[in-house]
Amino acid sequence: MRNGLLRRNSFWLVCSLVLFLISAVGASLVQTNAGSVTVKDLKWETSSGRMLNALLFKPATATAENTAPAIVVSHGWWNNREMQDANYVELARRGYVVISIDMYGHGNSDDLPNDELAVGGTGMYDAVKLIADLPYVDTDRIGVTGHSNGARAANFSVAIDNEAETPLISAVVLVDNDPVYTNADNDNAYFNLYGDRDVAVVQAEYDEFFFRSYSPEGVALTAPRDYITTPNAQSFLHFGENPADITDERSADEIYTEDIDGTEAMRAIYPQSQTHPWSTISKGAVTDTLTFFDEALGTPNEIDPAAQVWQWKEFFTTLGLVGFGIFLVAFTRALLETRAFRALKAAAPVTALAPSRRGLAWFWGGLVVSALFSGWSYIALSQASWLSPIVFNGAPSIVPQGAVFFIALWAAINGLAGLVIMTVSYLAFGRRNGVDLRQNGVLPGWKAFFHAIGLAGVTTAAAFTIVFVLDYFFTTDFRFWVIAVKWFPADKIWLAFFVLPLFLIYFVANSVAINAFNHVSLRNREWINTAVLALFNSLAPIVLVVAQYVTFFTSGELIPGFGGIFSIWLFPVIVILAVTAVISRKIYRATNNPYIAGFLNALVVALISASNSLVVTY
Repeated sequence: MRNGLLRRNSFWLVCSLVLFLISAVGASLVQTNAGSVTVKDLKWETSSGRMLNALLFKPATATAENTAPAIVVSHGWWNNREMQDANYVELARRGYVVISIDMYGHGNSDDLPNDELAVGGTGMYDAVKLIADLPYVDTDRIGVTGHSNGARAANFSVAIDNEAETPLISAVVLVDNDPVYTNADNDNAYFNLYGDRDVAVVQAEYDEFFFRSYSPEGVALTAPRDYITTPNAQSFLHFGENPADITDERSADEIYTEDIDGTEAMRAIYPQSQTHPWSTISKGAVTDTLTFFDEALGTPNEIDPAAQVWQWKEFFTTLGLVGFGIFLVAFTRALLETRAFRALKAAAPVTALAPSRRGLAWFWGGLVVSALFSGWSYIALSQASWLSPIVFNGAPSIVPQGAVFFIALWAAINGLAGLVIMTVSYLAFGRRNGVDLRQNGVLPGWKAFFHAIGLAGVTTAAAFTIVFVLDYFFTTDFRFWVIAVKWFPADKIWLAFFVLPLFLIYFVANSVAINAFNHVSLRNREWINTAVLALFNSLAPIVLVVAQYVTFFTSGELIPGFGGIFSIWLFPVIVILAVTAVISRKIYRATNNPYIAGFLNALVVALISASNSLVVTY
């Protein structure tokens, strides 16, 4: 039996390593267009006086003798440069030189001071100046595009470019953020900020934040799906004309031209029936971006805009994510065979309790109460006026990453609630019905407790070492949409330690609950119990997300009082909570120690969170 378990675990360990390699090689082949695009990881001190990190994509066809158009692309708030992979893969294989930046405060760039949000176009214009100095770039054909606050960075950059002695930006694509319509220095009169540049807007019709029109009192008058009919949209398509003077209504998906100071400039709005975050992984949004830049800058390598391959990169990086999860379990189990951690290995798995009818009532009741509290506490925190300035950097605080702190605080509150539920369950039912705290690992002894910390630490270090090595050789990471495991500089470790105590409260309590109090026999199938617990771990976020978007799609607006960012933050949380439940159960079966997985999950989630968010300093 033991040899069979060893062989099975060895298979899964090897499988995870193979998935890592396939992921890195496959993603690299896609983003380098099978070797015809050179990818460089840059970090330099800009004229703004801070370090900016970016990926540079140089097609082989771009040379000093045959200069190519260039485009700077940017992610949105709380993200990083790889969130633009759909755009940089497709633009680079069409012959554009591309720079994908980590905006200041994000990824591997320097922190962002709270009073300098617009500095250097949040890094975008500093990248424009760099790309304009490259000998293989045609400086008459430089474009910028960004998603969400990356689009705001483009607006900042245009304003800076307007003041430059030699303007550099020729074309702009704003994805999921409004253009600038009015001039704050001229009584908010409608105007044309963009001058003779070619500008397009890719607009999500179910955007959680933008594309609404408001009354003077701040009441929303139109939903995002009605954007094209609004005075703002019509003014943009009429090159800054006052809506009161417009006599014709312009349409979506059309390019309009006008002579501006002797140059024919273009404007277009491309609506997409999707949400704000989906635009980063939308074939339609990429098609519109490619189509407009083709018209504005001229594509060196003509490929149908709808013919896209970036989805393969997403497929390969997703394989890496799957391998990462498998590795955490398989490597932990493999370490149990070593002298250093052999003492943590269980002689046999703890047998699941065969619950009575009353026991099942406590089981299902505890899960329902936990899920209800989880949903209620999330909504309550999202509406807490005292917390908002900390989360959204509206006031000085010691918290460097507001979004991560919000999720970690919510997690800790639910961890404490879980401890209360377990205590009540044990005192009222468990201790009289076969729940042995020593036997099921709740009281493993201090030696085993601290030994568990060591095992979790070694596994975490090994997993991220592989991430770093593969990034070094292939410049890729493991990700799908809003979930990413990536390399990070040393400062992110200290940021992770800042929220680690909060994550420890949740993940340790959750692992104890899953394995010591809810490990029951359901139809005599271990996997059914695991699946149920994984589902209930994520149930409250799932319900909140479904409620939010059913309301949005039917009414055109979000649930009153439940801001869009809070439902967006739940997308990765849903997956993380389900996967960590499975990891907890798999490791517990080999150790009868719930603390190992609790420590491991907390460490990994803290590092993932800290390396994929915004850092603001005061």
